[in-house]
Amino acid sequence: MTASVELVEFDDVVARFDPVLGIEVHVELSTNTKMFCGCPTEFGAEPNTQVCPVCLGLPGALPVVNRAAVESAMRIGLALNCSIAPWGRFARKNYFYPDMPKNFQTSQYDEPIAVDGFLDLTLDDGEVVRIGIERAHMEEDTGKSLHVGGADGRIHGADHSLLDYNRAGVPLIEIVTKMVPDTGARAPEVARAYVTALRDLIKSLGVSDVRMDQGSMRADVNLSLSPSGSGQLGTRTETKNVNSLRSVERAVRHEMSRQAGVLDAGGEIVQETRHFDEQTGHTRAGRRKETSEDYRYFPEPDLVPIAPSQEWVEELRGTLPELPWERRRRIQDEWGISDEEIRDLVNAGALDLVEATVAAGAPSQEARSWWVAYLAQQANTRELELADLPITAPQVARVIELVASGELTNKLARQVVDGVLDGEGSPDEVVATRGLKVVSDEGELIAAVDAALAEQPDVVEKIRGGKTQAAGAIVGAVMKATRGQADAKRVKELVVQRSCP
Repeated sequence: MTASVELVEFDDVVARFDPVLGIEVHVELSTNTKMFCGCPTEFGAEPNTQVCPVCLGLPGALPVVNRAAVESAMRIGLALNCSIAPWGRFARKNYFYPDMPKNFQTSQYDEPIAVDGFLDLTLDDGEVVRIGIERAHMEEDTGKSLHVGGADGRIHGADHSLLDYNRAGVPLIEIVTKMVPDTGARAPEVARAYVTALRDLIKSLGVSDVRMDQGSMRADVNLSLSPSGSGQLGTRTETKNVNSLRSVERAVRHEMSRQAGVLDAGGEIVQETRHFDEQTGHTRAGRRKETSEDYRYFPEPDLVPIAPSQEWVEELRGTLPELPWERRRRIQDEWGISDEEIRDLVNAGALDLVEATVAAGAPSQEARSWWVAYLAQQANTRELELADLPITAPQVARVIELVASGELTNKLARQVVDGVLDGEGSPDEVVATRGLKVVSDEGELIAAVDAALAEQPDVVEKIRGGKTQAAGAIVGAVMKATRGQADAKRVKELVVQRSCP
């Protein structure tokens, strides 16, 4: 019945049901080596070239905890306002799956490294929502299955599957929220805002590149519905491995509509994992959701407990950088911009780029204008993220400097930027190669103006008669003759002067 369920309109869902969210985020740490062995963690290496007896779970191999991963986990916990546990152990989470070579995952169960924190979100309209953090615990990642012959790499219809164990054993932090009730119609927005804020926070700590497109950050979205005002908890589903911010929002919205459709049809929600389809925006059933008892957790006998001293914790607390929301407030105050403007910069992925451009010497207003206007348009045209454009913040600052000095007009500056984006070199090299500098020779400008005036004597008479707006025709002719390399303001001044001797 759930496969053909009729979706309920979103507004109808929130009028009759109360959604409850829960989000689990897995973050791969950017350590040089794996969680329990010395294998490298470089992304994109040839399959099965970054493995050893430990991460393959071969008999007699013994794990050793990666100290840098433990420190990264504690720094994440501290940034999330968690308490760092003075004592904790690793456990074996037992299950069979082809990409788990040991048939168990080394994780933390009842003694996580960080507990009971929170993260405050500011939504687009300024509303602040506090998300409680249940725990953040350390574990290792699994390998990766590649299904060959099926549609879009899925197992359904595949001829065979290949396994790459390079990722097996890469350090992971799993961050689990407490239940998030009372979000109503804003549940999809809150889910996206939370994952966005968490991504920005972890990136600022420098412990992960949080590349959702590469799987170094993945979100599992839990959702349940209950009749409005009932106070009861519904049965939850868990949509696994959602790999973009937009998809987090879409997955929540779809699950709300789907679950409401199941309930309206007299069915029951099955506690299960589900998978999000990027093409349709829908979720589909995976497997029945196990309970903790199904995993038969027991303490990992080959690893000693983790017992961080208070001195170590405070030392790590002192390494925390300026957190994203603190930084945004500082930048907003320094640049004198509104809440809406700072949100637009963040949403456009331009804040880091603008700040770097300002640090390279550009005024903030001009830096913002270039990145959120012309360069954002170029990124869209080239189907790239803004940060992936082949132009650096110092290069943009140099273009702004050339405009401020009068060596380039805004029109010429855009041509310079185009040249940099097309791989023609630095801004100065593009200017030299394309011959784009503003014509600053007064004699050359006067000659061009006089030539244009001689060709349009009727326009000259209008200017002499006081119709100075007619000068536009002459200015256009001069700009064309100079290939746009003249200062239009100075050209207009000369046109009026030369027409009225």
